[in-house]
Amino acid sequence: MIVTFGQRMRAVGLLWLCGICLRMTILAVPPVLPAIHADLRLSATEIGLLGSLPIALFALAALPGSLLIVRFGAKAALLGGLLITAVGSVLRGFGSDVSILFSATALMGCGIAVMQPSMPVLVRTWLPSRIGFGTALYSNGLLFGEVLPVWLTVPAILPLVGGSWRADLAVWSAPIVAAAILVALFAPPQTDPIMSTSLAGRRWWPDWKTPRIWLLGLLFGCINSIYFTTNFFLPDFLTALGHGERIGGALTALNLAQMPSSLLLLAVAGKIERRAWPYLVLAGIMAAGIGGLAFVGGPATWLWTALIGFGTSATMILGLTLPALLCEPHDVGRTSAGMFAISYASGVAVAIVSGALWDLSAVPRLVFLPIALCAAALAGAALALKRYRQLR
Repeated sequence: MIVTFGQRMRAVGLLWLCGICLRMTILAVPPVLPAIHADLRLSATEIGLLGSLPIALFALAALPGSLLIVRFGAKAALLGGLLITAVGSVLRGFGSDVSILFSATALMGCGIAVMQPSMPVLVRTWLPSRIGFGTALYSNGLLFGEVLPVWLTVPAILPLVGGSWRADLAVWSAPIVAAAILVALFAPPQTDPIMSTSLAGRRWWPDWKTPRIWLLGLLFGCINSIYFTTNFFLPDFLTALGHGERIGGALTALNLAQMPSSLLLLAVAGKIERRAWPYLVLAGIMAAGIGGLAFVGGPATWLWTALIGFGTSATMILGLTLPALLCEPHDVGRTSAGMFAISYASGVAVAIVSGALWDLSAVPRLVFLPIALCAAALAGAALALKRYRQLR
């Protein structure tokens, strides 16, 4: 059990650092996507597939991740996920055709998929009395992992690697290896006797019969769909409109705007996680950003993407607290895995439909229609959870 201040600080630091690793290698792609597009001659549908492939693996590998947690423990599952993520990320830059890029991206997605259900379990084991804070903490790290590649790739990393998108992707893999080493050396001991005695022999397969797991999956799926689809189609959308010079600012605003909501939720952790009204308000904010991006645009493009980023980050943090808050300790891992499987499967569908709509219609703004519907579905899922008394 954690009994010293130093052990608590190790738990806090490692949760934040591992949160960074959940998204860093994925968000290293959008800043160099035009170069990948030109080099490998990708279509809009293929870009949608590239963006949705990690999400697909999040869905497919989340359930084996739950099994690994039960068999070997959350720490071991996290370490394995970190190493697989690093290897897959580096290999993305070694291929000269689309198949190798897609295969390596799939391997990377498997690693992250194993990590994700481990994080709520580690929050429950390392900080059992501060679940809301612990979730907001690693979510804050996750958001930093999204911002750093977008922020630093073009001005800092690409000049260091001679403008090579392949070398750039390798650079962003190095912190993942460093995180794995630190977890192996400094991870704190179990803090919750219930968790340490209940994982062995417990079921790892999610209980698909409960409405709760489907509503959690729908809610989180809407968040993922809005965020990832916007990130992966925004560069080509602005390029198609003749505003390629706005890509850097729009992507930075989309990801940097997540920081204020993350810090705000760190401050109010424990007070609003189980309330329905924040989801409704944030769904409206995201809908406004999507509409502005699709139909208004202009110099204020950064404002519309900032609204989307603020809304997705706040709802993501709130949503990630729910498995640990609503489930018995031994059910946190499998419920999280089920939620991720449903949510990322729906995210894949939305990204592919968005790309297909653009290809078939030749109307760029239609790429945002599916995620506008996701904003409405997010509000509906929150109201349904309130009906089942999961939210107040």
